[in-house]
Amino acid sequence: MKMVVAIVRPEKYGEVKDALKDRGVTGMTFTHVTGRGMQAGVKFTNRVGEFMIDEIEKVKIEIVVEDDSKVPCVIDTICQAAKTGRHGDGRIFVLPVESAVRISEWEPEPEPMKEAQNTEGN
Repeated sequence: MKMVVAIVRPEKYGEVKDALKDRGVTGMTFTHVTGRGMQAGVKFTNRVGEFMIDEIEKVKIEIVVEDDSKVPCVIDTICQAAKTGRHGDGRIFVLPVESAVRISEWEPEPEPMKEAQNTEGN
């Protein structure tokens, strides 16, 4: 199992989401984030002077892919939908997922019988 984490331009989020849905990927989490990459921000010049914005708005999309062989398809889909060809298009990270627990179906593990533990010491 892998987690694909994509950081994309906010204006590309809808296209990425729709492209993933068309490929059968429906489960995802998205978060509005700010940050900066290699460009270290954007410099603007106006009548008053220059100013730097070093916290760029992005959208972080997290997708857990159960079948590792489908990860390249997810990456290709995100890249095709998010690419503008300009700096700041984003990044994709792939992380291993050790386990996943569905909260609605979770049940605590039974504890060992305390009586059995007490009799062992006698």
